[in-house]
Amino acid sequence: MPEDLVVTTHVCRGNYHSTWASSGGYDPIANTLFAKENVSAYYLEYDTDRAGDFAPLAHVGEGKCVVLGLFSSKTGELEDKEAIKARIEEATQYVDINRLCISAQCGFASTEEGNVLTEEQQWEKLRLIKEVADEVWG
Repeated sequence: MPEDLVVTTHVCRGNYHSTWASSGGYDPIANTLFAKENVSAYYLEYDTDRAGDFAPLAHVGEGKCVVLGLFSSKTGELEDKEAIKARIEEATQYVDINRLCISAQCGFASTEEGNVLTEEQQWEKLRLIKEVADEVWG
């Protein structure tokens, strides 16, 4: 593998027309996924309680990053900025803040049908994500 190749993985819970396919925390797979998978970063869905808590992140190996998918791509409703910041702070109990990132929990159009939100709502989400990132990481 080339030295400068960055490999990431996304654990998808389903994203078809604003619906989901699975739920449950990362606990049952944490030892294998976070400790043994040879990747640089994990894109994880944490936009609802369906994903469980952040405790399994304690298994993430040193040097690996975690992208917290705290913003839903399934709905146009904007998340509460302070609640998102509190969740980021909670995640720092398990992963250093400098190895955390934030994003939408999945793409806005995983299938051609897309999700049930407008293009403007998608841009509003992206602006909010950037705003929170700027406030947390400067």
